[in-house]
Amino acid sequence: MLQNALADAGYPGHVVVACSGGPDSLALAAVAAYFARRGHVDGRPLTVGAVVVDHQLQEGSGDIAARTAKTLEELGLSPVEIRTVTVAGAGMGPEAAAREARHAALEAAAAGQGAGAILLGHTLDDQAEQVLLGLARGSGSRSLAGMRPSRAGAGNSVLLRPFLGLRRADTEEICAVEDLDPWHDPTNADPAFARSRTRVEVLPHLEENLGPGVAESLARTAAILQLDADYLEAVAESTFASLVERDGGTLALPEEALRALAPAIRFRVIAKAAADVGGQQPSYQRLLAAEALLRRQGSAGPVELPGGVSVYRLSLAQLEGSKDAGVPGAQGGPGSVPRERARCGKLVFRSQKPPAK
Repeated sequence: MLQNALADAGYPGHVVVACSGGPDSLALAAVAAYFARRGHVDGRPLTVGAVVVDHQLQEGSGDIAARTAKTLEELGLSPVEIRTVTVAGAGMGPEAAAREARHAALEAAAAGQGAGAILLGHTLDDQAEQVLLGLARGSGSRSLAGMRPSRAGAGNSVLLRPFLGLRRADTEEICAVEDLDPWHDPTNADPAFARSRTRVEVLPHLEENLGPGVAESLARTAAILQLDADYLEAVAESTFASLVERDGGTLALPEEALRALAPAIRFRVIAKAAADVGGQQPSYQRLLAAEALLRRQGSAGPVELPGGVSVYRLSLAQLEGSKDAGVPGAQGGPGSVPRERARCGKLVFRSQKPPAK
């Protein structure tokens, strides 16, 4: 699996393993160490380093990180780094904040080592849990597609998950065969976290009542949806590029063209417009509110989207009448937006964030 992942990534010359000391990442480190000792993959040179991220969220986390780093050095990985982070994400839950801090540390370590790839130890069980959490949130296909086996990182490295086809029991067996003593994170069984409840309660309950193979079926669903999501994303990207009109920090999309799109593409194009002016991924409810402006029923906006983005509708008559007509506050009193008076116009997206100093 790792060999295939590295081949698909173009045989990076140096990779880093993200290792917490748990069974999954420690098993991945052991497999990577095999190729590090050989010095190549399919005849292509390879060196393997490692990164241990200390989130400082548990008592004794520094000792756990140090012990894990020592194990990795004994496996032959080099260099092995410990990156200490402070988890303090504003406006997000503790799991998301820890993930953001961890990924930033991994990217920084990979850049420092000149690594072409970061290896992550997520398994098929993790993928199944991800799909269940997406279902519980009522997410779309992008979320239900789960984690990708490979995706571009924030820097010059790619994130690889070569163990997405393995069960968690497989990684524990690898650790046993390699005589490794993994650390078992107590938060993985803490019911305070949604993912932990999914892991220790929901998925076992489904396996018990629906029969074995539920995790594999959920992971297979994610793989199928990844293909669908990739196709829809490519269509939406090209459609957005062909429709977008820019005027400084403001962005507009023609109403008539938007209404002609299939809903699956239309919603994605609206989300892309919001992201383009600095917004965040809107919820389905917010997308519905923005899309409703195209029906010319009720208000012409503005509709507020996450990340400080306002979207409103300008009619063709307003656009032709004056360059100022239809701008919020231009008519009907402060903050108002004139109503639709013509057959079509534009959906306008504008960031309400103050300019960066």
